Amino acid sequence: MQDLDQPYDAVPYDLIVIGGGVNGAGVARDAAGRGARVLLLEQHDLASGTSSASTKLIHGGLRYLEHYEFSLVREALQEREILWGIAPHIIEPMRFILPHRAGLRPRWLLRAGLFLYDHIGGRKKWPATRSVKLRRHLAGSVLKKQYVHGFEYSDGWVDDARLVVLNARDAARHGARIRPRTEAQRMNVVDGLWQVEASDDRGRHFLFKGRSIINAAGPAVLEILHRAHAAPDHKMRLVRGSHIVVPALFDHPYAYFFQLPDERIFFAIPYQGKYTLIGTTDADHDGGLDDVHASAEEIAYLCEGANQYFQQQIRPEDVIWSYSGVRPLIDDGSGKPEAATRGYRIDTDMSKGPPLLTIYGGKITSYRHVAQDAVDKLAHHLDHLPKKHWTAKASLPGGDFRAGQIDQLIAEYGRRYPFLPPDTLRRITKAYGSDARNWLGRAQSWDDLGGDIAHGFSMAELRWLREEEWAVSVDDILWRRTKLGLCFDAEDKKKLADILVQG
Repeated sequence: MQDLDQPYDAVPYDLIVIGGGVNGAGVARDAAGRGARVLLLEQHDLASGTSSASTKLIHGGLRYLEHYEFSLVREALQEREILWGIAPHIIEPMRFILPHRAGLRPRWLLRAGLFLYDHIGGRKKWPATRSVKLRRHLAGSVLKKQYVHGFEYSDGWVDDARLVVLNARDAARHGARIRPRTEAQRMNVVDGLWQVEASDDRGRHFLFKGRSIINAAGPAVLEILHRAHAAPDHKMRLVRGSHIVVPALFDHPYAYFFQLPDERIFFAIPYQGKYTLIGTTDADHDGGLDDVHASAEEIAYLCEGANQYFQQQIRPEDVIWSYSGVRPLIDDGSGKPEAATRGYRIDTDMSKGPPLLTIYGGKITSYRHVAQDAVDKLAHHLDHLPKKHWTAKASLPGGDFRAGQIDQLIAEYGRRYPFLPPDTLRRITKAYGSDARNWLGRAQSWDDLGGDIAHGFSMAELRWLREEEWAVSVDDILWRRTKLGLCFDAEDKKKLADILVQG
C-alpha cells in the first residue's frame, strides 16, 4: 500500500476517480491496467457505503425480466460467469429455490421466466433450472407444508466489500494511487486541467491535478457534480435496501427466492456458516448518507415475510445484525421503488474543457463492464490510453486458480497449516485465495502468526490488512475486510481496538 505521507509530484493524473465503491475501484483498476496515471479518492473507507451493503449476490436479476429489462439481465448474466472466473475465492455459485405460491405468479410464468434466464446470457458453467417437488427436496423440509412445487436455479454469492478492496489492490498493483479517507471538496478547471481540492481525516489538505475526472460517487453522485459546478444529466432516486441476519434457519447449502403478496421479492441466504441473511426491502430514502440503518418497520417486514415461508418463526428480537444501503437508481418515473431501473448511464461533460464523466446507477454484478465502458469513453480524450480490454481475463488478487477449485485450495492449506481449525481455513481461503500464502508463510503454529487475537484472527492477518488493504479501524477489519464482526464480542473488539492504537 502506498505511504500516505509520500509527497505527490506535479505531473497531472490522467484520471481522478472520485468514489471508492465498486464502480470507482473497477474504473481505477481498468484504467491503471491500460497504463493511465490514476488517483482514486474516497471520503471514507473503501466499500463503506452501498458496496458493502448489498444482498451479496452476483446475479442477473430474475425479477427485472418482469420490467422488460432484457439487456440489463443479459449483461449481468454474462458478467456472472466472467466474475467467477477472475475471483473464484470470493465468488461462488449457489442454487436457489423458488417456491410456487398459490395466488401469485403462476407456475407457467415462473417456468418461462427461468427458461429465459437460463438462455438469455449464454450460460456455460452454471447448472440449469429444474422443477422440484419440495416435499421430496432437502430445501423443502424447512418450509411450510403448503409449498409443494418449486424451481431450483443458479446464481452466485459474493463477498461484496472484498470485491471492492481487491479491485483497488489490483489498481494499486498497476500503479494507481488509492486514497481512502480523503474527501474531494472542490473541483475547478485551471489552465485546461481539473484541480481537485481535497482533505484527509488527519486534517491535511491537498491539491490534485488531472486531465479528467470520473464521478463514481454512487448515492453522492449529484453532490460531486455540484462541487464541480456541473449540471446533472439525470435525476436520481435513492432507494434504501435493508437486510437482517438471524441464527441459521436451515443447515443446507441452498438459498431461497421468495415472493410476497405485495409483489415484492426477497432472498434468504446461508451466511457465514452459522446464520441466515434475509433481504432486501425497497424504500425511498430521503435522509443523509452517513447514518443509513434499517428501520423497525423494515426489520418487522422482513421477519414477517420469512415467517410466511419457514416453519421456524422469527421475531425482530432474534435479529443479530441488520444493515442498510442506499442504491443510487436513475429516476425513470416508476411508481414503486422496487420497479425503478437497475440499469446505468455514463455521461461525459466537456463544457469546461477537460472531461467530467459521471456514472449514474448500476448494480454490483455489472461493475466490471461499467468500468470498461467508462474508460473506453475517455480513451480518445487521453491520447496515450489504449482502448484495450483486459479485465475479463486477468484474475483479481488471490484469484489465480480455476473457478470451482476452492475446496482443493482449502485442502492444500489444511495440509500446510494443520494447526488452523477448519472454519478458519475456509474463511481465510475464501477471503484471500492464493494471497493467504503471503502472510501465512511457513507458520506451523499460532505463535508463528503472532498469536490468535480472537476467533482465528491473527496478528499476521491484521498486519496484512493494515499494510496491503488500507484497513485502519475496527469496523474496517470486522465488517468490510472480514465478517468477523458477527462473532467478536465487546471484549474481543476492545482487544482489537487496543492493538490498533498501539500500532
